[in-house]
Amino acid sequence: MEIGIVGLPNVGKSTIFNILTKSNVPAENYPFTTIEPNIGIVNVPDERLDFIFQNFKKENTKCTYATIKFIDIAGLVKGASKGEGLGNKFLSNIREVDAITHVVRVFENKNISHVSGKINPISDIETINTELMLADLEIVSNNFSKIEKQAKTGDKEKINKLKVLQKCKETIEQGKMLNTLELTKEEISEIKEYNFLTIKPILFVFNVGENEIKDFETIYSNLIEYLKKQNARYVKISAKIESELINMTENEKNEFIKEMDLDFIGLKEFIKAAYKLLDLITFFTMVGENEIRAWDIKRGTTAEKAAGKIHSDMERGFIKTEVIKFKDMEQLKDINKIKENGLMYVHGRDYIVEDGDILFIKFNK
Repeated sequence: MEIGIVGLPNVGKSTIFNILTKSNVPAENYPFTTIEPNIGIVNVPDERLDFIFQNFKKENTKCTYATIKFIDIAGLVKGASKGEGLGNKFLSNIREVDAITHVVRVFENKNISHVSGKINPISDIETINTELMLADLEIVSNNFSKIEKQAKTGDKEKINKLKVLQKCKETIEQGKMLNTLELTKEEISEIKEYNFLTIKPILFVFNVGENEIKDFETIYSNLIEYLKKQNARYVKISAKIESELINMTENEKNEFIKEMDLDFIGLKEFIKAAYKLLDLITFFTMVGENEIRAWDIKRGTTAEKAAGKIHSDMERGFIKTEVIKFKDMEQLKDINKIKENGLMYVHGRDYIVEDGDILFIKFNK
């Protein structure tokens, strides 16, 4: 699954992408440095995997994290929905991703220009939201009359589609994003073909000055209140601090953070929040002495489908899965003790895998 990193020009998108992916894409002080989208695969930090690895690894055991794909998309400007700047390219790229992380500039730096001449996070958020909503409204308008005519013939499928389109139209005309609509799975299926931009889950990423990150919620209380009213999710990050940390050892990082008096989790929080945005959970496998691995699956996935994530043969030949809950593994630290205490559970193909499950899948080869 893919997450698009979006925002106005010069907000730090490409800098954050570089830090996340340890890449070296251009991050210059002028608009549209990013034209073609840059793609990077990022490990999802997981203290549970670290624990399992540390306690169960052998000499040659490999530790493999779950991953998510980030895509750095061209900066957007006011008027993008009408083709301004790289608007059409931006919008087509964002349609391809599963979720959006919207980078918003909060830091002051006279050497880095702001596209509108001043720092105003709420205004910047509304600029992008407006362009996304206008693009969605155009799609609704282009399809509404056609579906309305087809619905008048009595076609039940078109009648249902029209009802959902009407909801979408009214929501956008009220100045609201489609992700604020409570739609059933059936309703979402009716409009899936339109690939609406504002129906995608969004995480706001505030790029904060190094001297403001500690008291961000206090300094920008009006911004926090604005987000609460929208029921929006956010994380804060300082690209400047992260740029300094990237080449440090763990001890050096800890010392640096201690000196700055920060309760700082930065990138880890961002990656975990992005993972959660995709509604993903993690299960673990322990393959002999070779590998201890985390796997990402959609919430609600069955054991049979989870087996298919590992290999299609395992799904085809699925017999059962033995399951250990992470909390039991953390407490007992010994698989034999877990079995002796009756804490290894046997489930069939329809078992819904839970976040943190350790699976031992049995299948016909």
